[in-house]
Amino acid sequence: MENLFDIKDKVVVITGGTGTLGRTISAYLAQQGAKIVIMGRKTEVGNAIVEGIKAKGGEAMYLTTDVVKQDILEQNLTDIVQAYGRVDALLNAAGGNLSGATIAPDKTFFDLKVEDFQKVLELNLTGTMLSTQVFLKQMAKQGKGSIVNFSSMSAFRPLTRVAGYGVAKAGVSNFTAFMATEVAKKFSTGIRVNAIAPGFFLTEQNRTLLTNPDGSWTQRGQDIIHQTPMGRMGKPEELCGTIHYLISDASQFVTGTVAIVDGGFNVFTI
Repeated sequence: MENLFDIKDKVVVITGGTGTLGRTISAYLAQQGAKIVIMGRKTEVGNAIVEGIKAKGGEAMYLTTDVVKQDILEQNLTDIVQAYGRVDALLNAAGGNLSGATIAPDKTFFDLKVEDFQKVLELNLTGTMLSTQVFLKQMAKQGKGSIVNFSSMSAFRPLTRVAGYGVAKAGVSNFTAFMATEVAKKFSTGIRVNAIAPGFFLTEQNRTLLTNPDGSWTQRGQDIIHQTPMGRMGKPEELCGTIHYLISDASQFVTGTVAIVDGGFNVFTI
């Protein structure tokens, strides 16, 4: 029987590829033989990641992008098709948060800044929609492809503080379900749209929120660990297996799902 998990020579595009999770996933998929296109806004970081992949025998390229600028995304697609001829998978990992879209313990709802709230929605939700719209064109021509969006624990139930981010990620989950039907009915049943919902992983974006300067956990960090049955934060490499599954033929009858990788956080109550 063929290896359903074989992703050798698959062209995998990763937005937000210069982040902690994106670079780890990129390195892993490259080791499995995929051709990686890292897209982000940090050119120097992106080029360094590519060089690291190539140094280990992998294939990768970096493209500067902005997921809320359609013209830039269209040029990215043109460059990728010119280089590799196809797009087999799109990982919509670009996202983030802003302080003005959060509510600190000593603040209230009235302190939310509408400009930051809108920017967080735009980056996480509109950016996912636009990237999908652009790269789906190539997948529709091919009749096959896999799109994996990045949702969050905050999409399932509202977490304190992250008001804008939670709303945006809930939208990502809904968009994922909508697009699964849209592409299967109107384009090809060979195109699948799923999402991954990471639990809590220590990244550069949340490090100051979850850890103190001495490396110990903040109160919020401790609360998360107490809420997680496995009793710890996730490691970036622990997302790789689920991503691998979702972009491989092993999941060819799986679409519209949100795969949770959270150490049990979402199912624990008391």
